[in-house]
Amino acid sequence: MSHVRPALILALVVFALDQVSKEVILAVADALPWAVLPFFNLVLVWNPGVSFGMLGGDQATEPWILVGLALLITVGLLVWLVRERDRGTALAIGLVLGGAIGNVIDRLRHGAVVDFLDFHVAGYHWPAFNLADSAIVVGALLLVAESFMVKKKEAAS
Repeated sequence: MSHVRPALILALVVFALDQVSKEVILAVADALPWAVLPFFNLVLVWNPGVSFGMLGGDQATEPWILVGLALLITVGLLVWLVRERDRGTALAIGLVLGGAIGNVIDRLRHGAVVDFLDFHVAGYHWPAFNLADSAIVVGALLLVAESFMVKKKEAAS
């Protein structure tokens, strides 16, 4: 239980940075795209779907379905967080929570998620993403890595 507070603070920081970054991008939208580096642009992409634009079809119903699903996942993550005893796992959950809530807020406010980070090489572009997506991916990778470490510890015992 002692890890809940730091994880929730991390989630709040991720959420705040995500929302501020999206507001900045929306404020300069008329000037985009910006070529920042030879492999990185700032762009504005409205993502009505989930990761990489999947399920971005029916504009009327899907945002609400995705919001509902994200809220259910958020509740599940909060339950997991409260029960978690490992600080690293709790912080990884905090990253995922902050990112998920950031994208849910976008869907509620705009009906789509604001994506703006565009990495590319030799004309091939990774799908645009945002800070919330980055936190979700990092948190999920940490959770997967931690699960492998737990299995190694159990095998050694």
